[in-house]
Amino acid sequence: MTPTPISLIVSIARQTLNFYRNGDLVKTYTVSTSKNPPSCVENSLGTPNGLHKIAEKIGANEPIGMIFRGRVPSGKCYWEETPEEQEKNLITTRILRLRGLEPGLNLGAGVDTYDRYVYIHGTNHEDRLGQPASAGCVLLSNADMETLFAAVDPDTHVLIH
Repeated sequence: MTPTPISLIVSIARQTLNFYRNGDLVKTYTVSTSKNPPSCVENSLGTPNGLHKIAEKIGANEPIGMIFRGRVPSGKCYWEETPEEQEKNLITTRILRLRGLEPGLNLGAGVDTYDRYVYIHGTNHEDRLGQPASAGCVLLSNADMETLFAAVDPDTHVLIH
């Protein structure tokens, strides 16, 4: 498989996302991955391992902090929600939806990253970044999510290990 000019490498152990351009490290972001052990299995709520690509970019031009439900902007930013809603891990700012590229590992029946709705997205709990806190997604600060979203294209490779 031909590498993409931009690639992202997520380290579950380090809770980081490294942004590479033409093989050179450009930036390291602090992230949160799953509270559960890494897993590609459906309903595991684990962050999936292996090689992925960005399948969809969702949320361009929405305000920072916008909440997405079912990949659709809700019309509210997270600070406009009730305290009960704000306690949840909300999908905010932008979404990079991932598709697995390794059949049997993260692509196909029972292990499909795309069918599991695994994303890279902003979070309303930026204070938890740097430690496992998600239900399988890769969480970034809202400002970092906006920057990353603008810098990547669909089909950009994402390696999660």
